[in-house]
Amino acid sequence: MEPTVRYFVAVAEELHFGRAAERLGIAQPPLSRAIKQLERRLGVTLLERTNRAVALTEAGEVLLREGRAALNAVAAAERRTRRAARAEPRLVLVTKAVASSELLSKLLDAYAAEPGAIAVDVLLCGPGEQERLLRDGRADVALLHLPFDSTAGLDTEELRTEDQVALLPSGHPLAARTRLRMADVTDLPDLPLPRWPDADGAYPDGPGPQVRDHAQLLQLIALGRAAAVLPESCRAYLRDGLAAVPVLDAPKVTTVIAWPPHSRSRALAALIRTATAL
Repeated sequence: MEPTVRYFVAVAEELHFGRAAERLGIAQPPLSRAIKQLERRLGVTLLERTNRAVALTEAGEVLLREGRAALNAVAAAERRTRRAARAEPRLVLVTKAVASSELLSKLLDAYAAEPGAIAVDVLLCGPGEQERLLRDGRADVALLHLPFDSTAGLDTEELRTEDQVALLPSGHPLAARTRLRMADVTDLPDLPLPRWPDADGAYPDGPGPQVRDHAQLLQLIALGRAAAVLPESCRAYLRDGLAAVPVLDAPKVTTVIAWPPHSRSRALAALIRTATAL
């Protein structure tokens, strides 16, 4: 049924049979027939068709949502299967650049000392990307951070919880304070908070600079172009020109190790045991 679901998702996203057929690389008549056969099989109307437009029914909305999830799951399974078939098996761990680096270093060292440990490739990404890379099969395991990342549908183990600090230029008046509140940081006209891209790569509107990774962010803060609120572990990366001040009312950040619930990898299970033992 997968090809038919793929056909339906293309039509539902394009809301145009011609564009969907072009996207799929097939002719329009067989695409129309496939959608009609799918509707007959399910006993529901998925698309309302007129001479001018195509619209999703309520049932079509449900199938679009579920179909996307199913296709993503199949693609993820294919990626993990190909990786498992390599002559030298490896695990892929994804995490945000800079975040949890001290914890990650300890984890990798401890796991490497375990009998039967295999190589671990580390993918560094921007905020929010690690969850997507884990779900689409490009990674086997991820370090996620609550409450910012979603762990819905994933198995997780909590590793640590920490407070947050405001990262400021060392010469800024607030850098001399012993503690701050969120309002102190969010209302700074001279040091706007950064704007991170969403899952589609688009930046939200706002006065803050567009940033792609934490290295760029640290440089902007040192130059006096931005401020940020980050987990306390970022103190490990303080350098000349940067100061960290505790933010009393910022939400605590919990680092978790997350993996797909259907995984049966012994190497992954060993890595998770190592992480929780730390």
